[in-house]
Amino acid sequence: METLQRLTRRQVETLEIIAAVETPIKAVPLKSVASALKVRPPSALSHLTPLEALGLIARRRGKSRLTPRGRSTLVEYRRHHRVAEHLFARVGFSPEETCRAAREIDLALGHNTVDRLCRSEGHPPTCPHGQPIVPCQGRPERA
Repeated sequence: METLQRLTRRQVETLEIIAAVETPIKAVPLKSVASALKVRPPSALSHLTPLEALGLIARRRGKSRLTPRGRSTLVEYRRHHRVAEHLFARVGFSPEETCRAAREIDLALGHNTVDRLCRSEGHPPTCPHGQPIVPCQGRPERA
């Protein structure tokens, strides 16, 4: 099972929060993660602990930051989500509907499946919201 398929929706949200808040010189305090998740620190910690065990975040003195593996996992999650959104848009879903529908399946899709879907759609450059879709693995970057 791929790392992405092991994550819960809340754990992905936690990765997104850390990515949005951390800076090169500042990690993210537990209190900030809890506040952004709208939970108490012990609940936030229950999302951070498995992420640390998977090597997606590093924690030191109560502060968290993404590891390189965490960053690449987040990039892959966004790719899965955006490819799924593109497919739902093709069958007539509104941009808001595409996001909701994509969230139902994006964590379940394997990388190979997403690559095949992306190729079958002609490597769409963006999702319905205009966000870029990372090219398939082993394929040269777009100009």
